[in-house]
Amino acid sequence: MSIKALGRLAALPALVLLGGCNMVVMSPSGDIAVQQRDLIVVSTILMLLIIVPVIALTLFFAWKYRQSNKDAPYEPDWHHSTQLEVVIWSAPLVIIIALGALTWISTHTLDPYRPLERIDSERTVAADVKPLTVEVVALDWKWLFLYPEQGIATVNELAAPVDVPIQFKITSATVMNSFFVPALAGQIYAMAGMETKLHAVINKPGEYEGFSANYSGAGFSGMRFAFHGLAAGDFDAWVQKVKSGGGSLSREEYLALERPSEREPVRHYGTVAPDLYGAILNMCVDRSKMCMNEMMSIDSRGGGGMAGIDNVIALNHDKDVRRGAGPVRSYVAAICTTDGDMADSRPPEGILFSRRTEQPLRVE
Repeated sequence: MSIKALGRLAALPALVLLGGCNMVVMSPSGDIAVQQRDLIVVSTILMLLIIVPVIALTLFFAWKYRQSNKDAPYEPDWHHSTQLEVVIWSAPLVIIIALGALTWISTHTLDPYRPLERIDSERTVAADVKPLTVEVVALDWKWLFLYPEQGIATVNELAAPVDVPIQFKITSATVMNSFFVPALAGQIYAMAGMETKLHAVINKPGEYEGFSANYSGAGFSGMRFAFHGLAAGDFDAWVQKVKSGGGSLSREEYLALERPSEREPVRHYGTVAPDLYGAILNMCVDRSKMCMNEMMSIDSRGGGGMAGIDNVIALNHDKDVRRGAGPVRSYVAAICTTDGDMADSRPPEGILFSRRTEQPLRVE
């Protein structure tokens, strides 16, 4: 067998691997993903304007000035050419300026937190159009989608109407994950106790794949979901189907759902507990726990008025005890009020409330 034939056989495995590639990133169905695709293409072309000539000239020089080529000019005293220096430095400089301008513009126009200004390259978002809000929660190892305006929730299934802006609010109930629907937009991280956002739109009906793009443990490979791009009427029908055929997602049901499980089937919930997403975000679905926003409210006010002084002093407790100073006086470590905004509710001076009993506690 000839060397050429062996070379062709060696290339077959590479062709087989390439045959399994999914080119959805380069052929997306959402306007944000299309703009990101265009950014990749333009950036690649700009860089190739330098890379291709450099590689070509490297090969050319290696061939032209090879040792066996006695006709190549030999000029050992040559050391400088102004014209050549101008070409060598000006061309990369122009490319860098172009890439910098492109990056600066796209960083602002494709900011995932920025509401959409257009549906596609030919249509802008009308002033009276209201985005569809979807609250996304990454669990071990499944995705929970809450539709606050529709009052429904789904597990491992996402749907949205075509040509309608979508506002995703994304968090995690566990370790960090990454929400990614390649046909829709780029990946956005989901982190516990934090909220990230993504604004996007799907322009073509169809079923697309979504998944986590950040390794999160044993069930990571099965953490996938279907994203349905539907016509307006079909989306309304889908919502009614979820409402009529789904169960109820109470706080207790959510706590059971939150437990780690792999390759969960699609689930529908026709009703959802009020402000469930807010409780997930603030890590207090279990009512015995204090919410993070309550903690931050306490901290922002020094611990709740005069009682906050004792809270601050108590931070030195371990140090003082080790030095033989004795224990500090007792203090209240947490505040809870009845339902309402902590920022608008200040307890009476010297009185704090227990979250679990809602009874006033006396500050010693």
